[in-house]
Amino acid sequence: MRYAVVLGEALIDLLDGECDGEPVYRQVIGGAPLNVAVGVARLGGTVEFAGALGDDALAERIRRFLRTAGVGDRALTTVAAPTTLAVATFTGAEPDFRFYGDPPSYGLLDPAHLDARLIADATVLYCGSIALLTEPTLTAARQAWAGTGGLRVFDPNVRPRLLPDAASLAAYRQVVAGFAATADLVKLSAADAEVLYDGADPVAAAALLHDLGTATVVVTRGAAGALVSAGGDVATIDAPTVAAVDATGAGDSVMGALIAELLDTGMPADTAGWADRVGFALRVAGLVCESPGGAVAMPTRAAVAARFS
Repeated sequence: MRYAVVLGEALIDLLDGECDGEPVYRQVIGGAPLNVAVGVARLGGTVEFAGALGDDALAERIRRFLRTAGVGDRALTTVAAPTTLAVATFTGAEPDFRFYGDPPSYGLLDPAHLDARLIADATVLYCGSIALLTEPTLTAARQAWAGTGGLRVFDPNVRPRLLPDAASLAAYRQVVAGFAATADLVKLSAADAEVLYDGADPVAAAALLHDLGTATVVVTRGAAGALVSAGGDVATIDAPTVAAVDATGAGDSVMGALIAELLDTGMPADTAGWADRVGFALRVAGLVCESPGGAVAMPTRAAVAARFS
């Protein structure tokens, strides 16, 4: 059976909003890897989520949501900690997140929690995002990365609030380099590239990742679409025109769509094949942007086809 394992954080997003003229926070199940896993499942892929959940009512809500979304929970573990909260405010193109919970519940995934056979037999393994900023989850992710026999996909998903100084940024660059060295696919945003590589544009960032060893790089650029670099060729893909109301989870939906495509038909043979995949992923992201709420906005293939017929 072809399936993906998505390793990383699950948490609760508190999204800045307004109700009856008063400021409120809307509670939404989130975490970039969780969004990715839900995106894969909604698009018809078989996927297991590997991560640590707290021991409170919020964690149980996350578990129920994953089961309802069709995401497998064989790789989930419960830890003695409250569920991490991420408070998001929107002041620009990218949401600004502040995280609450020390230690973060998602950071307590221990290598001993991993199902080695599940990881080894996966068709695709995803690692990435802020879970890699903490131990023992970073060690668990590295162990999974080394132990899988499937395609390796990675997303740094940079959160500048968690990289407050030059030393922390340099350390995370080294983490990214370690995963990128053997990655079949790295997906990152143009904003990620600027932070990680001193203002590098998407083309320059892709070249740097190729130099590290990455086979294929996809850089998302919001409403400007995306760039894909593979086999020495670079292509740009336009994003569809949409009536966006909430960009939360849009980048994660791109990764979810790319993983779903890898599960369906494997690695593309050339850049043109990747361009088709990325075009589909951008349509998925466009539909996500037309609905509020990250993971709950992840669409089915039928919904994407209907919207962009």
